[in-house]
Amino acid sequence: MQSADVNLLGILIRFILGGAAVAASFILARLVGGRWGGIFAAFPAVYIAAIITVGVSVPLKEAVGVTLQVSKGALVGMIANIICAISAVMFIPKIGWKKGLAGSFAVWLITVAVIYETVFN
Repeated sequence: MQSADVNLLGILIRFILGGAAVAASFILARLVGGRWGGIFAAFPAVYIAAIITVGVSVPLKEAVGVTLQVSKGALVGMIANIICAISAVMFIPKIGWKKGLAGSFAVWLITVAVIYETVFN
């Protein structure tokens, strides 16, 4: 199965959806509180953009298979995001936001690697 080529439309879709999600998350956090901003920060803009891009750039015969691959990868990433957020809640108050964020990102990387190797190999 071939992977989709990178094209300008796909990049534009990702830019618009990703940027809008980040901006909305910030605005919500400022207007109604950090919890709502955080909830919206988890909006799957990149996933949705990836699926839309597959739909418009991959031949129909291949689109279902590519979409399933993207979805499985997104599931791994989303599970890792949950574990990363839990790590951030634990690390940031104890070691500060810079080190806590770095530690949480490291936890995300390790989680993705472990899940990927366990599930996909």
